Parts: sequence; C-alpha cells; structure tokens
Amino acid sequence: MTTYDHLGHSVRARHGLRAPSQRGGRGPAPWWLTVRARLVATGSDRGDVPGWVLVTLMTAGLVLALWALAGPALTQVFSDSIARVTGEIGG
Repeated sequence: MTTYDHLGHSVRARHGLRAPSQRGGRGPAPWWLTVRARLVATGSDRGDVPGWVLVTLMTAGLVLALWALAGPALTQVFSDSIARVTGEIGG
C-alpha cells in the first residue's frame, strides 16, 4: 500500500520506505516504519482528541477511586509526617 502526502507524492518513495517485495522478501516492515509513514502522511500535529479525552477521564476516575479507598490512611500518614517535622510528636 502506497501512502501519499498532501501534495500527492509517495511517502514511501520520499523517505526510502520500500515494499516487502522490494526489500528482498524479508517480510513486513518494522512497526516504526509504518508509524513514521502514517505520521508523515497525516501530519503529526493532528492529534487524537477522543483518545486524549478518554485517557484524561480514566485517569481522573482512577485518582478518585484510589482517593476514596486510601484517603483516610493517606491523610493520617500525612498528618503524622507533618507532626514529626514540626516537633509535635516525639519520635
């Protein structure tokens, strides 16, 4: 499959990427060549907004879940640490 840039030029030809049959039958190209060809063809500044939104929401969900489960214990550890630093607790 040949990928073309916005001007209609072959991305494979411009970047020296060759089809498997032109590489001596060594099988498919490494994954990074495929990713590079796609990034060059589509422009690396496009981004994947739905993917980033999903990652952000899942991260926030994990933080809230951990906070709900370990919040009281973490609060106690923090309070004890501050008390030791300020000298309120001997130790």
